[in-house]
Amino acid sequence: MNHSILIALIVATFGLAACDKPTVVNVPPPESIPGPPGVAGEQGIQGDQGDKGVKGNEGEAGVQGDAGESGDATTVIVIPPEDSTPNN
Repeated sequence: MNHSILIALIVATFGLAACDKPTVVNVPPPESIPGPPGVAGEQGIQGDQGDKGVKGNEGEAGVQGDAGESGDATTVIVIPPEDSTPNN
């Protein structure tokens, strides 16, 4: 009698272990899509005027150049500029 109960328990254990257990699949929640934007609100008030900046240092005066020499003749020579078109 003890053997029959032991064998019945072993058979029941293997029988229950052989059962197909369903696989649990976690389904993600549907992605929420935001609706269209609403009407824009009123424009805010303008901010305060900023403080005036600090005045910078004034530069030093330049050195006075020497006076040029007066010319001997009244002839002016004008050299034409070089041709700016490339040579092909």
